[in-house]
Amino acid sequence: MVKNLEKTEMDIKGPFPADVIFRPVSRKDFDLIVAQYHDQGLIPLKMLSFDHAVNITLGTPIIRTSPDHGTAYDIVDKNLASNRSMSQAIKIAVKLIRNKK
Repeated sequence: MVKNLEKTEMDIKGPFPADVIFRPVSRKDFDLIVAQYHDQGLIPLKMLSFDHAVNITLGTPIIRTSPDHGTAYDIVDKNLASNRSMSQAIKIAVKLIRNKK
């Protein structure tokens, strides 16, 4: 897949191992990191940007974004939950919808 995309006008590189690509020195060179597997991407992403990261599912006929946060069992009924990741997911979905048209 990467070899085919490299033939386009997009500047695509990879593949890279997850333990390398998410390091700050590596991340500054990329606008987007695509992970082939859920845990390969979400574990490091949550470690870096827990309450404002967004998961975007690619390759489906619909636009799908979701907040990257856990179930928060430890803060239930404590009024501590953040809506930042959910808000970001909605904003990105709206932007993607507008750009699709």
